[in-house]
Amino acid sequence: MRTFRMGGVHPADKKISKDAQIEKLPVPKMVYISMAQHLGAPAAPCVAVGDKVKVGQVIGTPTGFVSAPVHSSVSGTVKAIGMVNDLAKRPVNTITIEVEGDEWMEDIDRTPDIVREIKLDKKDIVERIKACGVVGLGGATFPTNVKLSPPPTAKPTCVIINGAECEPYLTSDYRVMMEMPEQVLIGGTILMKALGVGKCYVGIEENKPEAIKKLSALAPKYPGVEIVPLKKKYPQGGEKQLIDAVIRKRVPSMGLPVDTGAVVQNVGTAFAVYEAVQKNKPLFEGVMTVTGDCSKAQRNFLHRVGTPLSYIMEYCGGIPEDAAKIISGGPMMGKAVSNIDAPTLKGTSSILYMTEAQTKRKPESNCIRCGKCVGACPMGLEPYLLNKLGRAGMMDELEQHHVYDCIECGCCSFTCPAYIPLLDTIRQSKAAVMKIMKSRPKK
Repeated sequence: MRTFRMGGVHPADKKISKDAQIEKLPVPKMVYISMAQHLGAPAAPCVAVGDKVKVGQVIGTPTGFVSAPVHSSVSGTVKAIGMVNDLAKRPVNTITIEVEGDEWMEDIDRTPDIVREIKLDKKDIVERIKACGVVGLGGATFPTNVKLSPPPTAKPTCVIINGAECEPYLTSDYRVMMEMPEQVLIGGTILMKALGVGKCYVGIEENKPEAIKKLSALAPKYPGVEIVPLKKKYPQGGEKQLIDAVIRKRVPSMGLPVDTGAVVQNVGTAFAVYEAVQKNKPLFEGVMTVTGDCSKAQRNFLHRVGTPLSYIMEYCGGIPEDAAKIISGGPMMGKAVSNIDAPTLKGTSSILYMTEAQTKRKPESNCIRCGKCVGACPMGLEPYLLNKLGRAGMMDELEQHHVYDCIECGCCSFTCPAYIPLLDTIRQSKAAVMKIMKSRPKK
């Protein structure tokens, strides 16, 4: 089995919700749909208070090249347009809709039949994906149509579907592969056609043997599609690490993944592409996991975008008594939830409950120069040095030592025997250095 060649760690995978089949979460009475559903410029509202909307109707239009439309996930009446706090309590322009029934746009194909024939041509596929607001569901929520429109100098040779799901606890991608495997492979075939390439790899870690078996049995029906079993190692789902593992090429510093010839898309994105192109269904719902060692609820839900997290928690029996922290995403790269009334987004992958014992930081001690963080870094950086430079505010030196290449995976903090919060300092330093670099006049 393949894996990436530099660094990485092996946290316990904790896939305790893997056998929980995807359930349709009941629609709440009110949804709050953020205009910042994606990386890049937020969408601009194109409806007014009092308007009636249907499921799948455009309510936000893109405001730049790296942007995406936002669609209503429910039918009902627009009650408000204004600032609503996200999970970090940051105000975000949001459309509030009171739910009235469940009336969908007429041009969405709601039949359960699997549509295998791809009728659209290359250009129309990209336009359909753009119109349906499909974004990357592996974490970054980068608009998918932009990824499928590489610069003229780039020459894509393959698509890589990310089925690694290397973050502990998360099982939404696994359930998509188990319950919609053929749709994922058709999505991969659509992506191949959109890019004009003849090869699609689906990388799946070895701790998902049933998914490997199921997709391997179906793959021969789809020319050019190959299932690639991968060793279990974090952060294998990182774009650069997955490319290294699957096709043995490394993304150059400050380069784009397509520079290696590969375009990476998540399993959930491949399924969303299938639904957009074959069913004309916009991305207004997604699969998320509710889990945690202290949680009685081990569930995987198909949720409508804009559903309050508190509604999901209540539906699952409330917040566990011994939950000290709630995380949106996985324990390695997820974000702590400061506002449980925040709505779900296109990229919401989980509600993870963690106990005090799991989250309490141990007292920091002196660096002993053991080099564990260096050995663990999948980007070949020196985290102990970046931490020192960051604390000293040495911006030029941070840039010289490639702090901008950090993918913020947390491997360094995970391995540090001195419990130094390496990632915290490096993340802040990286943001400061990137700001300086972007402020420079272009040559």
